[in-house]
Amino acid sequence: MESFEQRERTEESAELPEHREIAVKTDSALAERVSEFTVRRMSTYYRILLGLDRHGVDTVSSARLADMCGVTSAQVRKDLSYFGSFGTRGLGYPVSDLKRAIVDILGLNRKWGMALFGAGSLGHALFFYEGFRDDGFFFTHIFDADPEVVGQKWHGVEILPVSEVTASLATNPVDIGVIATPEEAAQEIADLLVGLGVKGILNFVPKQLVVPANVRLRNVNLAVALESLSFMLSK
Repeated sequence: MESFEQRERTEESAELPEHREIAVKTDSALAERVSEFTVRRMSTYYRILLGLDRHGVDTVSSARLADMCGVTSAQVRKDLSYFGSFGTRGLGYPVSDLKRAIVDILGLNRKWGMALFGAGSLGHALFFYEGFRDDGFFFTHIFDADPEVVGQKWHGVEILPVSEVTASLATNPVDIGVIATPEEAAQEIADLLVGLGVKGILNFVPKQLVVPANVRLRNVNLAVALESLSFMLSK
């Protein structure tokens, strides 16, 4: 059976030599051309590279990276090619260098301010999820319509009434609005965010929201994911 080291030496893809400075292409036109599936795979590559780096692995081939995320090495090379020329044949990608490049590609080289709408059980779980902060995403505002929770503080962030959204975000703007409200309130919150100039919305409500084309909307429907899983298990 071929060893990991042998695969590293025989990989026939164009890859990075060690210690090479990586030039990353990032612009708005490129963002329009790259599919959401490619971006999701880049996130997967990043998390794999984080694990390899923690375990002291210096280099990884496209074949090894592909095996670890369940795609082909050709797919790995194609995904990376959108963002620049990544090197020479026969050498594995330096893990730390490629990880830093993907950090730039995914925009994780800065902090992102977020406003959370909905302080129920889902909102609570989202706010206290450490993974967001690890990647540079920070909740700076929490809003809710329930007078019983308004005034409480989570990690020093006070839960404010929805009536104070405009004044609060005008003083301290955010990049992303996260909607975890009851379904009937979701579109109203989305409209409010659009009116305040927020360009990114992450929606956890099982409702199709309508926003302008210049606003980036991502829907996360946990029920759909479970239904997909139950379909596969039942077959």
